[in-house]
Amino acid sequence: MRQSPGPSRGHNGDMHELAEAEQQPSVPELVEHVGQLLRARGERMTGPRKAVLAALAASGGHLGAEDVVTRVAEVDAGVHRASVYRTLDALCDLGVVQHVHIGHGATAYHLVHPGDVHVHAQCNSCGAVVDLPVDLLEGAGTRMRQEAGFVLDPTHVALSGTCAACAQPRTVGVRARK
Repeated sequence: MRQSPGPSRGHNGDMHELAEAEQQPSVPELVEHVGQLLRARGERMTGPRKAVLAALAASGGHLGAEDVVTRVAEVDAGVHRASVYRTLDALCDLGVVQHVHIGHGATAYHLVHPGDVHVHAQCNSCGAVVDLPVDLLEGAGTRMRQEAGFVLDPTHVALSGTCAACAQPRTVGVRARK
């Protein structure tokens, strides 16, 4: 299980996330890999695509589209906002970026490595986004298909609840009742 801040807030520092960051390809390796995937589809690696990949790789977590726009502008102010949005869509279609709807309609984006598609949960208290195994909801998906003919896409929206840190009883500064 990995935990990262939501698009703008939350807990961070999970050891699994730090270990995973060490296994991430470098930005040049990522750009080369994605470039190969794009060329196989008859597309090319553009400056905005490189900038968006670099911003997502540097974040290591889930970023809102506006956060990506801001980070890209810090690297290359010439990249237009619309180019960032088109690039996010293209990278999602390519399968190297996953988007997930979090909270009240916000969309977050993050890099996905082969075989790393997963389910998300967001803490209602702090906004942290936790990555969960994709098979977590298999039972619910099977039951929905059998009973209603509905095919579940568990990766598209985040579940909501309370993260472990927020669920812990808060005793600091609380007086005991007499």
